[in-house]
Amino acid sequence: MHRTFQAFIDGLSESVDALDLHRAMADAAGAFELPCFAYLSLPPRSGSSKPQLISSYPVAWTSHYLASRYECVDPVIRRAASAPQPFQWGLGCGPDRLSRHQKQLLDEAASFGIRCGFTIPIHDNRGVIAAVTFAADERRPAFRRNIEARAEVLQLMALFFHAHARRKLAGERAVEGVMLSPREFECLRWSAQGKSAWEIGCILGISRRTVSFHLDNAKAKLGVRTVRQAAVRLAASQPTLLR
Repeated sequence: MHRTFQAFIDGLSESVDALDLHRAMADAAGAFELPCFAYLSLPPRSGSSKPQLISSYPVAWTSHYLASRYECVDPVIRRAASAPQPFQWGLGCGPDRLSRHQKQLLDEAASFGIRCGFTIPIHDNRGVIAAVTFAADERRPAFRRNIEARAEVLQLMALFFHAHARRKLAGERAVEGVMLSPREFECLRWSAQGKSAWEIGCILGISRRTVSFHLDNAKAKLGVRTVRQAAVRLAASQPTLLR
């Protein structure tokens, strides 16, 4: 378990986009013999952005789910939004009193092999509600034992995953309304903390020349001449990031 968890943390640390995050979680879930996972992040109520979904569920199902705006009626997501405690769901363990639309949703999910699961709600301090679910096509004894034996580790994994997804995906890389690429943002963030191009290269596992390339792109996008000026812009737009 320790090696799997460490590999998961390393994968998150090295990730730069949603594909990398997906790979890290999928590898860990597979090592724990959990068939599939889904991470769904709902935007704050005051926001207009769409839900963010990273999962190993069948693409046909996730595309249909988002197109149908099922996150608005999904009983699992509703429960996750109402309380922070992790919970199991599926035949024999809720949810109860479903509406016609909710029953339809669960029936459709079952047709794609998603019949039960363990969901970990995440309520962060920016008003974002998210959930990580590990699901299966049947509530087999082995699945139940894996969930119960590793519940605390899975909760930690969910929290780490959300933290990295929140920071590394689109919304976190905006500086005064200007969107930076993952590498541009990472290089500028480390530069703002006083790291040299050589040091940043060592941290991110890239060459000093590549770091300079990303910093030059960041400067150009922000309309400044020096890395220091770009770092000041970053600090002003996201002060908590540099603490």
